[in-house]
Amino acid sequence: MRRVAASVRDVLGEQGLVGYPKTSGSRGLHVYVRIAPRWGFLEVRRAALALAREVERRRPDEATSRWWKEQRGRRVFIDYNQNARDRTIASAYSVRANPEGRVSCPITWDELADVDPADLTIATVPDRYGRLGDLTAGIDDVAHTLDGMLELAAADEALGLGDEPWPPHFPKQPGEPRRVSPSRARRSPDPDAGS
Repeated sequence: MRRVAASVRDVLGEQGLVGYPKTSGSRGLHVYVRIAPRWGFLEVRRAALALAREVERRRPDEATSRWWKEQRGRRVFIDYNQNARDRTIASAYSVRANPEGRVSCPITWDELADVDPADLTIATVPDRYGRLGDLTAGIDDVAHTLDGMLELAAADEALGLGDEPWPPHFPKQPGEPRRVSPSRARRSPDPDAGS
């Protein structure tokens, strides 16, 4: 996950975007990017999917944009569907409901190689915050553009890489592939094919 996150940082940087990493308080890592309020969630999701695909191209054995768990293997899933209308994430410095009292904690990119999320708890983070301050304090200093990421999305789409499955409770989206796992798709007829 650390190497995949470093590739996320690299792709963002190449597009002129600054990402703010933080632990999720569980097993994952979140990266915040402040954008100008010019784009709707469909465009933001397209940009996130383009980011996931670009990282996957750079780290095909370690990263994936595949929605279905059976297609991921042991690769790190870059969850573009977190950029959907009803999604929530653990806010920075929130305590998660686990026995250790882990905290969803901002980190620096330099810490990425060594940080242990298990060390970031309700008992340790207040002192860390006192020493380091709010590592996300500068996030609102620049509202980035998604133009470069949307160009990556358009290039993927020109190559025939369309949309990916949406979360199951969303209505079927235009251009979305069948929302059935590949193993089940082989056993069931295509309901969109008509009879």
